[in-house]
Amino acid sequence: MERARKAFPILILVASGHVCFAQGIFTPTGPMSIPRSGHTATLLADGKVLIAGGWTPDGTSRNGNVVSSAELYDPSTGTLSTTGSMTTNRQGHTATLLADGRVLIAGGTNASPLTSAELYNPATGTFSETGAMLQPRSGHTAALLSNGKVLVAGHGLDGTSAEIYDSVSGTFAPTADMQNPIVLPSMALLLGTGKVFIGGGSTSEIYDPATGTFDTTGGWHAVVSTWPDAQALLTNGKVLVSGGDGNATFGATVWAALYDPGAGKFAATADMDVAREWHNATTLPDGTALIAGGQSNFGGTIATAELYVPAINGFTYAGNMITSRAGHTATLLNSGQVLIAGGETFASFPSSYQTVLASAELYNPTVMIRAPMLFSLASDGKGQGAIWDGITGKLAAPNAPAVAGEILSMYTRELGGVIPPQVAVGGRLAEIRYFGDAPGYRSYSQVNFRVPDSITPGIAVPVRLMHLGRSSNEVTIAVN
Repeated sequence: MERARKAFPILILVASGHVCFAQGIFTPTGPMSIPRSGHTATLLADGKVLIAGGWTPDGTSRNGNVVSSAELYDPSTGTLSTTGSMTTNRQGHTATLLADGRVLIAGGTNASPLTSAELYNPATGTFSETGAMLQPRSGHTAALLSNGKVLVAGHGLDGTSAEIYDSVSGTFAPTADMQNPIVLPSMALLLGTGKVFIGGGSTSEIYDPATGTFDTTGGWHAVVSTWPDAQALLTNGKVLVSGGDGNATFGATVWAALYDPGAGKFAATADMDVAREWHNATTLPDGTALIAGGQSNFGGTIATAELYVPAINGFTYAGNMITSRAGHTATLLNSGQVLIAGGETFASFPSSYQTVLASAELYNPTVMIRAPMLFSLASDGKGQGAIWDGITGKLAAPNAPAVAGEILSMYTRELGGVIPPQVAVGGRLAEIRYFGDAPGYRSYSQVNFRVPDSITPGIAVPVRLMHLGRSSNEVTIAVN
C-alpha cells in the first residue's frame, strides 16, 4: 500500500526569532441562495454540506424573516443548490448527523422557542417531522453519543434540563438535569472517553451516558473569569476554548485555554493575536485549529484568521478571509478545506446596521489531509470491504458472514491523535474496541469494532467510518 503523507505545517524562521507556520489561503465559493445568519451547516455522509434555516433580511425589518429553506453545498462543483425545505421555520436550532446518515434538526426559535424536531433524509432530499422535544429550546446544544442516541441540553424552560433522542423510536426521553444553565454560545463535544463536555466557563460540565448524569468540571476561575465564544475538541483529546467575555454578551478578548479531560482542569495557553467574540474554531486533521472571524471589542466584524498550534501552545497568523464576518458557520470538508458560510458583517456595533451575508468561502490549508478511506476487495473503495474477523482473519463476506457481537477489524488511512473514530454498520453505531497503528503498515490505522445488535442482516450491509465529523467512503460486509 502506498504510504500516506503525514502532514505538518511548514515551519518558517523569521528575523525576530519566533517560529511561524505557513498560512493557508481563503478563496471564494458559493454563494448561498439567500443571506443567512443563525443557520446550521452539517457535513453529510456523501461529503456535501446541508445548510438549513436561519434568518434573512426582509427589506423592511432589522430582524428579518426566519426561514425554513435549506440548500446543499457540493464541494466537487463549489456551488450551492436548494433542497427540500424544513417543515418549520427556525433559527438557533441544532443539526446532528445520525449514524444512518440522516440529520436531526431540533428546536430553535420562530418568534418563540420551539419543541418541534425533524429529520433530513439525504436520499430523498426531504424533511419530515419526528417526535417533539419535551421542552421548547433555542440556543441549546446537541451531540451524537457513542450509542447512537443524541444528547440535547440547555436553554429549555428552566435552563438546565436535558433529554435524549432515540433515532430508532423517533422519540425524546428525559435525562438528568445539568448542574447549571449553559451560557451562550456553547457546544457539546463528545470526548474520547465517550463522555460529553459542555461549556468552557466556570460552570463547565461533563455528561456521562453510562449514568445519565452531569457533573461540574474545570475549576475555570483559576485561569480567567470569562466565558469562551468558541470551543473545539483537538486531536490530542483536549478542548480548546477562546475569546468572548464574562457576560457572554459584548466585549472581545484574546485569552484562550485548554481543558484536559484526564485532569478535569483548564490551563491557560498563549493569547490569540486578535481579540474576538462570536467567532468559531474548527479542528483540522493535522492537529491545529482554525480560528476565524468574529467581532472585535465593541467594534466591527473581523476578517483575520489564526491557527492554534499545539506544538507551541499558541497561535499564529492564518491569513484573512475575503469578507469580515461573525456568527458564520465553519465546516471541515472531506478534502481538508473548511467551508465558511453566511453570518453578518458590520463596521461597528451597535451603531451600524448589520449586513447578513449570502457569501461563502473556503480556507485552504498549506497541506490538506483528506477524510479517512476504507479499503475494498475491488480496490475502488466500493462493494465488499476488506474487513475481517479479529480472531479467524476471515473476511465478513457472504461465504462467512459476521454475526451480532462479533469483533471485526479493518485498516484505514492514519487517523492521527487520540480521538476514536465512530463506525456505522447498517445505520447503527458500533462499539469501538481498539484503534491505533496498523501493525506492519506505517501511516495506517487499525480499527476493531463490535457488530451491533438489531441491524438488518444481508450480504451487503453498509459500513462507514466517521472521524472529526467527516465520513469515509461506504463499503459493505455480510451479516447473518
